[in-house]
Amino acid sequence: MKRRKRIYLYMTLVLLFLYIGLVLLLYSFEYHSSSATIRTLTDAFWYSLVTLTTVGYGDLTPVTPLGHAVGVVFLLMSAGLLVTLFGAVVSFVTSEGLPLLMLGFQRRKNWYYFADYGAEANTLAGNICKEDPDSVIIFGEKRDEQMEFPDYPCLFISASPARIVACKKNVGTRCKIFLMKENDIGVNSRAVDLHKLPVEVYARTTNGQDHLSGNINFFHSYDCCARQYWRSRPLCSHENMIVIIGFGNYGRCILERAILTNIISVDQHVAYHIFGDAREFLAMHNHLHETFSLGEESQTTDSLIFHEEPWETHHRLLKRADRIIICTDDEPEGWSIFWRLNRYYMLNGSINLHSNRKAPGVSYFGTNEEIYTPDQIMRTTLNKAAVMINDIFRRSVSYPTLSWEDLDDFHRESKITAADHLLMKIRILLEDETITELTADMAEKAYRRYCETKADKAVEDMYRRIDHLRWLRFYTFYNWSYGPVRDDAARQHPMLSTYAGLTAEQKKERDAAWELLGSISVML
Repeated sequence: MKRRKRIYLYMTLVLLFLYIGLVLLLYSFEYHSSSATIRTLTDAFWYSLVTLTTVGYGDLTPVTPLGHAVGVVFLLMSAGLLVTLFGAVVSFVTSEGLPLLMLGFQRRKNWYYFADYGAEANTLAGNICKEDPDSVIIFGEKRDEQMEFPDYPCLFISASPARIVACKKNVGTRCKIFLMKENDIGVNSRAVDLHKLPVEVYARTTNGQDHLSGNINFFHSYDCCARQYWRSRPLCSHENMIVIIGFGNYGRCILERAILTNIISVDQHVAYHIFGDAREFLAMHNHLHETFSLGEESQTTDSLIFHEEPWETHHRLLKRADRIIICTDDEPEGWSIFWRLNRYYMLNGSINLHSNRKAPGVSYFGTNEEIYTPDQIMRTTLNKAAVMINDIFRRSVSYPTLSWEDLDDFHRESKITAADHLLMKIRILLEDETITELTADMAEKAYRRYCETKADKAVEDMYRRIDHLRWLRFYTFYNWSYGPVRDDAARQHPMLSTYAGLTAEQKKERDAAWELLGSISVML
């Protein structure tokens, strides 16, 4: 038992014994008097209650001097009792007592707990309310009086996740916990022992990890931004040159998503020109030369050209670019580059600027409203699609494979990346480059198209080549290489070869991601 609870218990027992003693004393002082109205213990008890509650019927009163003394004590205690009760009510209303009571009536709803209140948490909470009518938003801190109250229903409760979970009593869905400050899970006191609670935790981080334990998941603002960027502005068939200015956290994630998902044709040859310090990136990903042309443009494959010199010196290159992506980590610097490009350079392509500040006439991306959505942070749809891909893959091969629960983080990420490419597959099948949203109707139409066209063996072969190229890019990005036998420890795989070098069964494995379109339409 905690020390505070023991103190409360001792105080309660002392007050109870004091009250019983006073009642007994009152009875002993009064019952022998001939004019007394208090003649039994029941009379004494009734008089004490009437006095303590300040009702004062007057039907029973002490008549002896000592009885009067006990009566005065009861009168003084009644004043103290009123003050105590009033203080308790005020404390209950102004502290977390009332919000916790209100929560108790909403246990069957979906609870979302944010450790702190901030711009990112406010945006995500607002988007959750829009998508989930049964949501209950809880901020784990007291509301500042100068803080503007959110325009959606929410509760500010200075309570730990453990206390919130205890209040839910395992009724309904699991409570979801959000730690919105970068790398907060290691320093926030509210994050202690979260892995022991029956909750789902989503913690913002910069360390590149996606998973910690069974219930703790990480998300990265930079990766969410990059994923949203390529979904809303996918690579088009007419684009052969893309310039990326800025290679910090956002720039690296923009390029990483391009490497892993920008596969739309077996004949594509997109040149990515990157301005920024890429030494660490190239040292970390030392197998990129197996799927990309490094340092020079190619007419047969995609190219990665990293520039150490300033972008300002490349007038001719910027003029040729089909798309320029400004994604510096410092937002004011990005705006400065944007204005200089428009003022001094002849450009034929579009300019996309990373900015949380909206401005008319500017093609911007990466606002809080775009990044902090339930689907981006919790990746519900994406993860479900990845699980389906793994199930379809397991049914399509003759050798034993692992279930989703048994996969390690790397192979889960492999399936997630395959699911991430679904939008590209739909655009390819429907031959419509204006599609930017994954909907059930689009997925169903694309799957019908896939079933109709794969009867042509040349077309089926093309579909498989596209997905094999996507698969190759993923594995070489994580520094895998060819080996005659699969060896996860050595990062070797027999399928890391040209498409022509695959067996018939290995080629068939590439159908899983396309077959997913038939299942995804039902899920959506």
